[in-house]
Amino acid sequence: MASAAPSPTVGTPAPAAADTARTPRDHGQERTSRSEQVNRLRAGVLGANDGIVSVAGLAVGVAGATADIRWLLIAGLAALVAGALSMAMGEYVSVSTQRDTDRALITRTRAELAADPAAEHDHLVEALTETGIPEEVVESVATSLERHDALAAHTRFRHDVEDDAVVSPWGAAAASLVSFSLGGIVPLIAILAAPPLLRLPVTMAAVVAALALLGMVSARLGQADAGRATARTIVGGLLAIVVTYGIGAALGVAVG
Repeated sequence: MASAAPSPTVGTPAPAAADTARTPRDHGQERTSRSEQVNRLRAGVLGANDGIVSVAGLAVGVAGATADIRWLLIAGLAALVAGALSMAMGEYVSVSTQRDTDRALITRTRAELAADPAAEHDHLVEALTETGIPEEVVESVATSLERHDALAAHTRFRHDVEDDAVVSPWGAAAASLVSFSLGGIVPLIAILAAPPLLRLPVTMAAVVAALALLGMVSARLGQADAGRATARTIVGGLLAIVVTYGIGAALGVAVG
């Protein structure tokens, strides 16, 4: 007689869902990491574009005034170092200001919640209603959000600020410093390596190639049309180079 299959053991624990479930802290860390990445990518693209255009513009402007390669090297290196430091400092100050503003708003919201929670609850209800939540459920939604994390609910839905997503300015500053330097090296090497008669076309070709690559990268990151973004960056960069070269050539003739 065949024996019956063993029945499941009563009380056997199911696989723990806690091992795979994501906690609010995990989501907060993910938002922070995503904000940091976006901030650094934005600073990197902007820094590289400024490095290519500003260093090329200055170097070509000097080339229009003199053929002495020593002055080209001095001007190019000065533009590279000063521009990279300026971009990094500007990005640090900008992001620091935004971070301080966000943190001050969070602190103020915390104080207002402690002083008058009923009035703040009404403000949250108004903010949620504006997002499209039906009036018949918005009150319960606001209460549920406040029960979970009142400060996060008010800062996120009323002020579009999240404490976990307040980014550090150091990453943006470092991205600007490195990207400006990498972008500026391209036209500097091109103008120093080219023969005197070919400095302008070689530098412009290098700038076009660098800006085209940068335009495609920025379009891919922003999921925008690559052709339009690339054309915009190339036209702007070439316009700056032509203008500075013309000014340099005019000054060279006047001084000479």
